[in-house]
Amino acid sequence: MGKLELNQTLGKHTGRVWNVAWHPKGEVFASCGEDKTIRLWSKEFGKWSNKVILADGHKRTIREIAWSPCGNYIASASFDATTSIWDKKSGQFECNTTLEGHENEVKSVAWSQSGQLLATCSRDKSVWVWDVAEEDEYECAAVLNAHSQDVKKVTFHPNKNLLASASYDNTVKIFKEDPSDNDWICVSTLSSHESTVWSLAFDKTGSRLATCSDDKTVKIWQEYAAGNKEGIPTGDEESVWKCVCTLSGYHTRTVYDISWCRKTGLIATACGDDVIRVFKEEENSDPNAPNFAMVTCIEKSHQQDVNCVAWSPNGDILISCSDDGEIKVWKYTE
Repeated sequence: MGKLELNQTLGKHTGRVWNVAWHPKGEVFASCGEDKTIRLWSKEFGKWSNKVILADGHKRTIREIAWSPCGNYIASASFDATTSIWDKKSGQFECNTTLEGHENEVKSVAWSQSGQLLATCSRDKSVWVWDVAEEDEYECAAVLNAHSQDVKKVTFHPNKNLLASASYDNTVKIFKEDPSDNDWICVSTLSSHESTVWSLAFDKTGSRLATCSDDKTVKIWQEYAAGNKEGIPTGDEESVWKCVCTLSGYHTRTVYDISWCRKTGLIATACGDDVIRVFKEEENSDPNAPNFAMVTCIEKSHQQDVNCVAWSPNGDILISCSDDGEIKVWKYTE
């Protein structure tokens, strides 16, 4: 079993805190919310404190933030239908680029591992892929209209230019660039959830994907490449994704977010029942039909819905944020 201990409660935002995201080195994290600000938190004398506030980049709620892999840029997605890019060329972070094109709220933003691509998604049902050119110019490389409803979340594969998106249409789509014409195409549709898919996270290898939903379940998907030793047919495709595990009976309301730790393999979930749960794959579990056990859960982790959870890069700290306006820093120990 594991243990999550509350280290610190941070309250500087007014209104809901929607998202928290770690700098790639793990010494700083960012938060954003209803108050239209981004706050950067760092440790001083062993305690986390808010030293930097980024404001004036958006006119409405900031829904999500993402650090570039180099840690020198922050992208922020807002209900004002824009995505802002913040850089610190002047010495501190400033908003120098605003990406426009979505018709309404931008729900999520993600960088590719190379930092050369940015993805955004929106309530307008579309996913946009942006090329990061020289001189920090961002060019729209593709507008993907594969979903039939609001797209809630986008995330890139940890080492390939594959993009996954989760939607109100109950599905997850996987996109890749078609080398023949440089266009992006939908190569897989993952259908098993019975309601909105809110979030998703790849494991460190990228051969598995975890998804969470309004149907109160978490699903683990495994990729099978053509010619796989399990004999799973892939048809004309290079690979297929199969749901190999469903975690049900744990969550009592919508599961809003999921974080799969690249270091420890632990999965944390953020739920509308105000609980944070941590799951671990059981030892000697069959990789094609894995078992995950709940190793800890924190009842009343927040006063209201938990919107986001994020493992630190080295896997010993979990941060969470909530509609209650608070951010919490948890220490995980086995």
